[in-house]
Amino acid sequence: MKEIVTTARGPKPIGPYSQAVKTNGFLYLSGQVALDPKTNEMPAGDIRQQTERVLENIKGILEAAGSNLHHVVKTTVFLKDLNEFPAMNEVYGRYFTSAPPARSTVQVSRLPKEALVEIEVIAAA
Repeated sequence: MKEIVTTARGPKPIGPYSQAVKTNGFLYLSGQVALDPKTNEMPAGDIRQQTERVLENIKGILEAAGSNLHHVVKTTVFLKDLNEFPAMNEVYGRYFTSAPPARSTVQVSRLPKEALVEIEVIAAA
């Protein structure tokens, strides 16, 4: 069985996917870009601002599902430019201060809405 998580604390999906799915004690969040949940528009900004918006979206979706950042066990970070890794990592580190999750980071040629960063999450429910 699976439970679909939907909340106004994260942006509306821009395709046929759920914000998150809860099943078997885990919560799987779809990749989040820096869309503002109130406007569903991509705000202007550099990698630091986009990373912060992405992580705030993730935080909101997790909390709506009854979880939080401390329960995140794995993230995957997709960067448009791997040279932006230090700036992204600086912001990311402010959200995961103790016992950070496992993480993969990869460079991709393009992201939805011309985003600079996208992050997907697996968390304990």
